[in-house]
Amino acid sequence: MGKKYMFAEKLKNLPLLGIALALVFTILVQCKKNKEIADQSTNQPLPQKKDSLVETAAPKPAIKYTSMIFSAKKKDSAMVAFNKQFSEEDRYTILALNRLDSKNKWRADTLAIPDKIDHTLMMYSPFPTQLDVLKEVKKMVFFSYPIQAYALYENGKLIKWGPTSMGKKAAQTKRGLMFANWKKELAISTVNSSWKLPFNFNIHNTLGIGWHQYDLPGYPASHSCLRLLMNDAKFMYNWADQWILNKGGATVKANGTPVIVFGDYQWGGKKPWKNLILDPKSNDISVEELNNIINPHLEKILEEQRNREEVVAQKPTEVKPAA
Repeated sequence: MGKKYMFAEKLKNLPLLGIALALVFTILVQCKKNKEIADQSTNQPLPQKKDSLVETAAPKPAIKYTSMIFSAKKKDSAMVAFNKQFSEEDRYTILALNRLDSKNKWRADTLAIPDKIDHTLMMYSPFPTQLDVLKEVKKMVFFSYPIQAYALYENGKLIKWGPTSMGKKAAQTKRGLMFANWKKELAISTVNSSWKLPFNFNIHNTLGIGWHQYDLPGYPASHSCLRLLMNDAKFMYNWADQWILNKGGATVKANGTPVIVFGDYQWGGKKPWKNLILDPKSNDISVEELNNIINPHLEKILEEQRNREEVVAQKPTEVKPAA
């Protein structure tokens, strides 16, 4: 009877024994998994936090261009069709891409027309959206002679670009590094007193070079100044920083926003923006090209920026901007 009792007790304990074994097995399996995960994590590099200033920019959307021809014999009818097909805002955008303003649209012979319309123009930018070399530079302006366009950067990020008409062949705009000086909401040209120059911002005082609103005829046509559309001239007038003069106004205490004018125009050749019809990237300026243009001037740009910050930090009575 004793043996039967002991056997019966063993049978009663079997379910508890099975549960215990199952629990032990589960723990062992989980420990193994945890070890495998730990091993994987030690063999893989930790994800690095991306710096927004050096993060690779998203690729631009693909744009295709078609041509609209304004032949001499049918220019009027072609212009009627252009006006009918596109809204006023769309026409403004298309003309800007072809370095024309509304006043000079009659000069069009062949327009490059994008298949997508972006009234900010940013979708069509020939300039890189990011320049890491400028990440410490608060504001930077570029004017490209080859493609007759300007670009504005803040800490290396492209914030705006647009068309320009720079100095004609006989009166070319000075190349190189300059700084924004004084500004005047409505200036009078020293070449012809009948020429009114809205939102004029001087960048070379002795040569009288500045950017301002004036006609965009679709080619370099100025007397060395940098012509802009009205909206662009007004934006840049408010965005860029002026110089700061010493007491009395005879000498410069701190320079304004840095400006670089670069490259050469293909005088007498095909207008560069017409090449977009066959190659939408034909006007693009690479990061490497702009780096090569910036690097010789970078130390000077940063030095002037530091000096300006020190001057601005002084008491207001010690800072005298240009009138």
